[in-house]
Amino acid sequence: MRTITVKGTGSVSARPDYIALTLTIEARSPAYDAAMERASERIGLLEDMAEDLGFEKEVLKTVSFRAEEDYEHTRDEQGRFQRRFVGYLCSYRLKLAFDFDSKRLAEVLSAIACSGADPELGISFTVKEPARISEDLLTSAAVNARGKAEVLCRASGVGLGQLLSIDYNWGELNLFSRTQYEVEDRLRPLMVSSGCSMPSFVPDDIEVSDTVTFVWEMKE
Repeated sequence: MRTITVKGTGSVSARPDYIALTLTIEARSPAYDAAMERASERIGLLEDMAEDLGFEKEVLKTVSFRAEEDYEHTRDEQGRFQRRFVGYLCSYRLKLAFDFDSKRLAEVLSAIACSGADPELGISFTVKEPARISEDLLTSAAVNARGKAEVLCRASGVGLGQLLSIDYNWGELNLFSRTQYEVEDRLRPLMVSSGCSMPSFVPDDIEVSDTVTFVWEMKE
């Protein structure tokens, strides 16, 4: 049995409709209990902030937690490397996601800055339903591959037969816009003040592509 193997390339463009904020809290202390307590207090401030903004309590998700010994790295007078234990480090990474709205984003950033929690902040623009994007992408790849296979078979004077196999690597897609949005901490409280106009904006579209390998039988 003769076969034809074709790689289909799928491409999808999607407009971001979801905002994902990552908020990293780090607390250090010579005592483990004190580091944990400081981190908990700052997370509590973020939870209160989210509730004051009208979010459900469960909207603030914990993405990762890490507790470890903390060391200071220095060099002595002879230039030799020194590693000295100074205490403990407690780190939380949280996520706050909500529907895209530029004015709502400004309100949230301002509230975070005024909360006293002082997290390290990351801002991403993505899609609320990634499964739909994945489905559209695979459909596009399948159509592309079949079109190539039909052209090659016609040119070779044979017919396209039964589909024999599909090979696809189910990796995670990067469904984030390239748009970068940064505001200095001290300026965030001004974003929703009466004297400051916050312009609306539209993030750049998310462009994704992927490949799938198809194998068909060739008919005489």
